[in-house]
Formats: sequence, structure tokens, C-alpha cells
Amino acid sequence: MIPVTEFRGRHVALFGLARTGIAAARALIAGGATVHAWDDDAAARERGIEAGIPVEDINARDWRGYSALVLSPGVPLHFPRPHRVVQLARDCNLPIIGDVELFARTINALPARQRPRVVGITGTNGKSTTTALIGHVLSACNLDARVGGNIGRGVLDLDAPHAGAVYVLELSSYQLDPVESLRCDAAVFLNIAPDHLDRHGGIENYVTAKKRIFRNQGSDDTAVVGVDDDWSRGVCSWLTQTRGSGQVTPVSARSSLGKGVFAVGGRMWADVGGRKECVALLERAPGLRGRHNAQNAAAAFAVALSMGLDAQAVAEAIYSFPGLPHRLETVARSGRILFVNDSKATNADATAQALDVWPEAIHWIAGGLPKDGGIESLAPWFGRVARAYLIGQGAHLLARTLQGKVEFVMAEDLETATSMAAHDAAASTAAQPVVLLSPACASFDQFQSFEHRGDAFRAIVSEILARGDEVILPGA
Repeated sequence: MIPVTEFRGRHVALFGLARTGIAAARALIAGGATVHAWDDDAAARERGIEAGIPVEDINARDWRGYSALVLSPGVPLHFPRPHRVVQLARDCNLPIIGDVELFARTINALPARQRPRVVGITGTNGKSTTTALIGHVLSACNLDARVGGNIGRGVLDLDAPHAGAVYVLELSSYQLDPVESLRCDAAVFLNIAPDHLDRHGGIENYVTAKKRIFRNQGSDDTAVVGVDDDWSRGVCSWLTQTRGSGQVTPVSARSSLGKGVFAVGGRMWADVGGRKECVALLERAPGLRGRHNAQNAAAAFAVALSMGLDAQAVAEAIYSFPGLPHRLETVARSGRILFVNDSKATNADATAQALDVWPEAIHWIAGGLPKDGGIESLAPWFGRVARAYLIGQGAHLLARTLQGKVEFVMAEDLETATSMAAHDAAASTAAQPVVLLSPACASFDQFQSFEHRGDAFRAIVSEILARGDEVILPGA
């Protein structure tokens, strides 16, 4: 835990008792603050009580006695309208702070010689993989890497800082929106696709929130920016113009670059010792399948080089990366059939990255709580889909897009969809039919989270295969 001492002896309102909220409450209490925590959800309040957090209805208290409102990232700050506790705090002129801002203030308060380094990663897709990969690379190169933020442990739940530590933080737009003080030694901006637009009031505000990751960077810090989409290229140009090219490292998985790190044709190239060299063969990295993961690998390589690590050691670490659960995760093989859990693909852009991996015979399970924009953008990959199996609230919307283009069935639930897809894949004559869960939708209509959905898929596949033969599980 990282104790937060800024509010020692003062009263703080805290709203939102999910993972990051509970971690923030503990850190504030450890730092001497009196925390008054609340969540509108009864189950969340019960989790807070079980975690030892003082839970009381902050709506019934006089807010003039609080010194700040600590807000969980899932609570609307601006759009579609501010949550009522946000408005209460504004009416009392209270600062509204997130857990990342508390972390930043705590780190900034340390003497310079005691401060750890911070690597921040944002973008629409690939944040979790890139964050985990950077943490894996730094650990393999004998650095004390602490991975958290929007992945795994909340940032304030990580171990206390020391000068040799490196915090590797996945940062969502929700977390970055209220950030004022965070300084990243290396800030990674991967890509932009339309997502969470209801929470930001449009894509321009969404990009602006993401760009806050570069806030407070100095002349010795590095910005790593993907240049494979128009919005990110614009961000790279803006940074280069305002800071100079020396601080900005572009990365790409689509084209060769004169400067920076790029991965094309399965080879990764980087500037090493003043010249461009092939630094890695991505076919040796089975945990990084697909072109989108080539960009993730390039970003991780750029961060590692900015920290002075040996290029060959970084490449070997990339080769040993096991991949992330729920993101193009091979959960089983049965004869020719490959079962892949890509539950983390909660929007069309993420699903496009999955469909791009296999050229044919994809038995695609899709649907859930639909996102803005639907799946029209996936049309270039429809020819790879043997059949689609649609589930959840978004099934009928997806069906309208697929009508006349892709054969589909209304499977309704995940168990039915997986059973049908496995049956059809077994009847396929393709060399490697793939049963792919890549929903292009959020999970909250039928599941608690994308992790819950992916775990359910794993269990269903295991049950199906337990009734068959020629089963080869990973690692068996």
C-alpha cells in the first residue's frame, strides 16, 4: 500500500467502493485521514465494510466539513451529466480527486532522490497488454516493476515507493480526466478509436482526456506515440511541434518509420546506437499474436530503450511474455479446432484486431451490451467468418449489420453459442477452424465484467471438451 498523508487529520468524502475506491480509502486511512465512504450499490457497500472501510451515507452529512471528494473513475464527472456527489462537491468548492491524482501528489512530495520512475500507458485498445508487457520486460531486466492502475491492483494498493522502483500504470480516460499532478517519465499513447463517448461528450474530449498523460513531462521524459490511426498521428505531430522530436518516439505496426520503433513483416526495427536495426522477430513471441500486438511490442521496446536497457535483453523478454488472460487467449485445442477467449474485446476496433489474425474458418461469438458505432467497421473481415453466433442485448443490432453478408444464428446465451460454434467447427474442412469469443460489446447485460464472461467461456469450453476426445490443453 502507498499511504496518502496529504489529508492527515482531515475528513474526506469518498464515493465508489470498487477495486480502486477501496484501495484509495485504505491509503487515506493509513495516511491519517478520516474517510467517509459511500456507494449507491448495496453489494459494493458490503464489500467496503468487509474490507474495513468506514461506510456511511455521505448524502446525509454536511459537506462543508469535508476537505475533498475522492471519486472512483467509473463515476461521471462531466457527461452525460455530473453525478450528484460531483455537484455537491462543486457547490462546496471541494477539490475532486481520483486515485491516480492521490498517487501523483504522494510521489511528488518525496525528495527527488527518493522518487521512483513512472511509466503510464493509455489508448483505446492494447493498454492492458502493453502495460503487462512493459512490466514483464522491466522485471526480466532486473528492475523492480510494479504493475497496476486500470489493470490488476489499484495504483494505491501497490507497494510503497523507493528510488529504484518503476510504477507501470495502465491509465484509462476516466482515470486521466481529473489528473493534474501526474508526471510520467515515459508516457505511452497507443491509439484512438471511438469509445466511451457518452462519458466524454464526443471524441475530441475523449482524446483531450487521453492527452493528459503527457501533462507535466519535462525535458528528460519520453513520449511514445502510436501513429497507425489519424487521431494518434495528430497527437504525435502536436507533441513533436511543442516539444521537439528528441522527446517523442513514434511507433507503428503498419509502416516503416525513419525515426522510432516499427514492426512490419514479423520483424521489429528500432534506433540502436545511432542506426536502425532489426531488434526482434515477433514470430518468436507467441503471446503477442496479431498486428495490433506488434504495435504493443514496439511501444514496450521504445519504453525499455528510453530507460537504457539492452536491446537484446529486451527482445528476449518480449519472446517470453505469456500474453494476457481474455485477450486472444488460447484456452484449448481439440484436434484441429482452436478455442480463443478474446472477451476483453469490448468494441469493434478490438474485435477487428482478433478477426485479422486468422484468414478463414472463424466461428465468431459476438454480442452483449452494444457500443456506439456498432460493428459496421468490421465489414472488411466478414469474409473470414464462417458463421456468427449472436448473444445478449446487442444481438439484434449486430444481426442487422450481418444480414446478407455473414451467416449467423441468434444463440442468445454464451453456453448455447459456444456449443453451436464447437459443433460447426468440428464439421469444418478447414485446416484450423477457430471458435472465437470476441464480442465487440460490453459484458454488463449478462455478466459482471469481461473477466466474468471470459471465465464462463473457459468453463463452457472445458465442459464441452470433457465430453469429447483428442483434447490438448495448453501446457499439457
